[in-house]
Amino acid sequence: MSLAKPSFKKVILPHPAKETLPTMYDLPSEDPEEPGLPDEFHLWQPQLCSETFRPPNYDSERVFVASDLNLYYDPKHTAWYKRPDWFAVVGISRFYQGQQLRMSYVIWQEEVRPIVAIELLSASTRDQDLGYSERTAEPPTKWEVYEQILAIPYYVTFDRVSDELRIFQLEGSSYQPQTIDNSKFWIPELQLGIGLWLGQYRGLNRLWLRWYDQHGNWIPTEAERTELERQRAEQERQQKELAQQQAELAQQRAQQLAERLRQMGINPDEI
Repeated sequence: MSLAKPSFKKVILPHPAKETLPTMYDLPSEDPEEPGLPDEFHLWQPQLCSETFRPPNYDSERVFVASDLNLYYDPKHTAWYKRPDWFAVVGISRFYQGQQLRMSYVIWQEEVRPIVAIELLSASTRDQDLGYSERTAEPPTKWEVYEQILAIPYYVTFDRVSDELRIFQLEGSSYQPQTIDNSKFWIPELQLGIGLWLGQYRGLNRLWLRWYDQHGNWIPTEAERTELERQRAEQERQQKELAQQQAELAQQRAQQLAERLRQMGINPDEI
């Protein structure tokens, strides 16, 4: 009597989403129904945020910032995305896989969530951006994505019409509004603060969102740093020129004194 050989069913372990789901090269990076940016402010304000976002506790090569970039957030619905007006991720290469410019930010590929997202409010998106509107169909609202799916620690909104700044911090599983002191709010994880600055950026004087350091100083833009360096160089040049003039004047006075002494029959070298 022969015994039948036992059969074993091969168990196939699922591959991680990072290896099997679409990457940023596979997913569209533009929405043909929403081309371009709504206005210049939605271009300039994010640029100012990017220029001044320099957390001192992270190397600049490990900081990624983006504006109006597709943010893919759900590995079960790979076509779903949101487009934050601005967001920042720390602790990750500023290039995709350390070598490519990103076309989108795909959360299951990057495996690091943003630490802060900023939305610039407009009449058409205000209710959704502030979490007032409820989901009536899929996909989820922007507020739901930031709060419940991605769990972004800090969410900032700014209304340029009313100049109202709101900041929400994730506490537990929900966003809680934060107290803003003198239009400034400190984020300890970044060793940076964000606030409203009244000043001129690209020739326009108004209230702008920008980042500040632990001393309360606004982080300078590249243009501002260049101007500060020019002013320092000019100040150093003037100081050197003044020192040279003072030295020349002192030498002239010494020569005049020596000449007077000689006229009086006194050898200045013997004094």
